[in-house]
Amino acid sequence: MAGSPGAETLETQNKMQKSMKEMIDELDKTRLRKIQLKMHQCAMKCCQNESASLEQAQRCVEDCSAPVQAAHNFVQQELGQFQERIQRCLLDCQDKAKDKLNPDASDREMDKTKNEFESCAIRCVNDHINLIPNLVKKIQKSLDMMK
Repeated sequence: MAGSPGAETLETQNKMQKSMKEMIDELDKTRLRKIQLKMHQCAMKCCQNESASLEQAQRCVEDCSAPVQAAHNFVQQELGQFQERIQRCLLDCQDKAKDKLNPDASDREMDKTKNEFESCAIRCVNDHINLIPNLVKKIQKSLDMMK
């Protein structure tokens, strides 16, 4: 990997951002766009219904958008929970580092603890990156059941 712990940490952060972006793109392309397409097709039918009143047409369009809103809310909830899990893992690393440090720790001990924290944090992020494929499958399956 990279030469210094700081560089490795940055590399791991970039890897996580890339993995999250790829996950969101995959969900968008494989599921969310199809749900949006159905919403637009449904809304088009609402607008084509010349016998509907203004209120009926508006309510019809709103009803068409409900599945898209539900899907987006679900995805946001799942991503939020995933990010909370990462945060809890990182906080555990931070607590372990704090517990190891004595109030009168030397610079050497502080550097060692900092490196241990960074290693723990990198492990957290990498462990969670490895969970992304299963998370994608879980979200896709749930979105498929929403249709």
